[in-house]
Amino acid sequence: MSEPASISGGIAVRYATAVFELAKESNAIAALEGDVATLSSALAESDDLKALITSPVYTREELEAAIKAIAAKAGLSGIVTGTLGLMAQNRRLFVLPQLVAKLGDLLAEARGEVTAEVTSAKALTKTQTTKLAKTLSEKFGKTVNINATVDEAIIGGLVVKVGSKMIDTSIASKLNSLQNAMKEVG
Repeated sequence: MSEPASISGGIAVRYATAVFELAKESNAIAALEGDVATLSSALAESDDLKALITSPVYTREELEAAIKAIAAKAGLSGIVTGTLGLMAQNRRLFVLPQLVAKLGDLLAEARGEVTAEVTSAKALTKTQTTKLAKTLSEKFGKTVNINATVDEAIIGGLVVKVGSKMIDTSIASKLNSLQNAMKEVG
């Protein structure tokens, strides 16, 4: 991971943890879930918002006024609105996408859920996805949400990442292992 990305990630984790703890203390987890969904869709749909949070042109006061106006229009909770204002004052709005992602992770963890990043050579069917989610749920003891992607380069099999654990049953991986073993022999 590059240094700027790790710095952004660290900043986002600190803000996300603080927001989550504040929401938990004030029994506002449901409101926080709604805010995260709203911010996530706004970031996905609005190029203007992305430009605003990354632009160095605006003053701190302009950023704070703009982001608070956006938060009010979107109906965000006081905790999130205040945090966004603080982030604008500290020139930290550029980490908003990472903040939203980390808050999503914290909320899922609080619900007892975990997300599995699954890569396959072909798109998984609904039956395969359901069966895989059930198997992973039994293994990890939590509800598993599948985030599936297709990468034909793995040839066949699956690459499953859940948190820091990775299960690689891809044919490409097995061929690489076989190739390395043959290099050691010859």
